[in-house]
Amino acid sequence: MQERSRRVPPVLNAANILTVVRIILVPVFVMLVIVSGMTDTKWRIAAAVAFGVASATDYVDGWIARRFELVTSFGKVADPIADKALTGSALILLSVYDALPWWVTIVILVREWGVTLLRFLVIRYGGGVIAASRGGKLKTVLQIAAITWYLWPFPQPWAAVGPWLMGAALVVTVVTGIDYVLAAMRLRRRKPELDS
Repeated sequence: MQERSRRVPPVLNAANILTVVRIILVPVFVMLVIVSGMTDTKWRIAAAVAFGVASATDYVDGWIARRFELVTSFGKVADPIADKALTGSALILLSVYDALPWWVTIVILVREWGVTLLRFLVIRYGGGVIAASRGGKLKTVLQIAAITWYLWPFPQPWAAVGPWLMGAALVVTVVTGIDYVLAAMRLRRRKPELDS
């Protein structure tokens, strides 16, 4: 039983295929937003659906990888890159089309890429793995909900819910970002050789 649980999963597996699908959906999503110009109702709905489907694969591929022991080095690297590419392109496009202030996009992107880099550095230098916290998962849900709300052509007063969702996402994003930095510092203190 122990030998079976220690087997190396193949890189070509269901979880990684879903991650690659998410990466492929990013340019499709970007095209749909550009075609919509954030004014055409049908294309905005198509963009929102594409974003929603791509976001859903993030939960599904993670569940499959853990449930069936299909966690691979490729997945560990490709999954967060796919996530950041999807949400990052969505935020940038919303700002380009004046739906979202640029400062919100910049704060979220700095946090997202900063934490991703921090995680890679901690793994690279033997400090361990910074696991996703409940706050981090809440942050992801709020970001996805807020972006989807902005993309979908809601009429007023429903459209006004978007900024509130994004505000909540922004607060949780910043707070969890600080929490990840503190977690990395705790790991570093437990591994004094990181300083050498």
